Amino acid sequence: MPLAVYVLGLGIFTQGTSEFMLSGLLPGMADDLSVSIPDAGLLISAFAIGMVVGAPLLAVATLGWPRRTALVALQAVFIIAHVVGALAPGYGLLFATRVISALAYAGFWGVAVATAVALVPADAKAKAVAVVAGGLTLATIVGVPAGTVLSQFAGWRAAFWGVAALTLISLVCTIFAVAGGKGAKEETRTVKAELRAMREPRLWLSYAITAFAFGAVIVTFSYLAPLLTDESGLTEGWVPAVLALFGVGGLIGMTIGGRLPEKYSVRSLVFGLGTLVVASALLATTAQNLVVTLILVFILGIAGYVTNPALQARVFTLAPGAPTLVGATNTAAFNIGNTVAPALGGLTIAAGLGFTSVAWVGAGLGAAGLLGAVWAGALEKRDARAAAVGADRGTADEPSAVNA
Repeated sequence: MPLAVYVLGLGIFTQGTSEFMLSGLLPGMADDLSVSIPDAGLLISAFAIGMVVGAPLLAVATLGWPRRTALVALQAVFIIAHVVGALAPGYGLLFATRVISALAYAGFWGVAVATAVALVPADAKAKAVAVVAGGLTLATIVGVPAGTVLSQFAGWRAAFWGVAALTLISLVCTIFAVAGGKGAKEETRTVKAELRAMREPRLWLSYAITAFAFGAVIVTFSYLAPLLTDESGLTEGWVPAVLALFGVGGLIGMTIGGRLPEKYSVRSLVFGLGTLVVASALLATTAQNLVVTLILVFILGIAGYVTNPALQARVFTLAPGAPTLVGATNTAAFNIGNTVAPALGGLTIAAGLGFTSVAWVGAGLGAAGLLGAVWAGALEKRDARAAAVGADRGTADEPSAVNA
């Protein structure tokens, strides 16, 4: 695997830490900025919405740029936004920096994945994507807890400074590790050509599966802390350890998914989503048993992320003519699930159905994604049969053509 792929994963790690670390910073931010915790929580929503909008928008805006130039420029914007955020005197400016950060991060995601798959042969694309996306998994395991601890000792602004410093290191590594400049050879890419390649219907089915699959796991993860304390009887001090257990499961799932051959992508989706549905339903019914809950949290991490490499790499196979825009739109699909699913979970909690209801929401979303994966598999089998019939007809016609 080229060094550049790991450097791109580092970039996702540094910026991904910022994406999720606010969950541990909200009380301190709310006090410092004199706003309520729900208002401070809107900073998380602002980032997610920025990701949805920014991924395709920035992909189009930077399409004609050399990839290294785009990657460095987007990281630079991200760093500046975090420096301004760390110095922000009030809520409004900080809110704006979160949106700008999300736009830059979303653009980086799209370009980084497109760059990674372009650096490796076809049979290694899923593994390359797993390495890049693995940066986000490491962010949840290492970066987010570290940011929380740093904020407890030095305030939430210190966490922003830390992310800016780490991203600067990643930027420097990108300059040296990713090919660029006049000597770098890249395919000619235009917006028109990429949009034309995205007309493939199966591509949009894949996007729907992405949104359902990630939504199915993130809705339970978003409310996992109160579920553990209120339903399973876990003390608050142990919640970070259980969240880390989920992250370890996610890392294992990402590693397994990245090592599966690309021809098994649909099978890995069916397996992962099927396991996710069962584990979510079991969690909803057995949350009062702490031991069982811990096991299921670990399984949720594995099942939730084993599908990630297939979801990321599959779109490049379905629309090879749009290497930048398909990846960016897939990032938007992930964040649609990241935005809508927790909102649905919040509605069930507000309706008085309890914290275990979010696991049922996860099971329902996973079931929808599973149906989509089965449908995708059926379409692949149909195309394979059609190709086989065409090949047989071609072989049968050869003798008559020769005799003629």
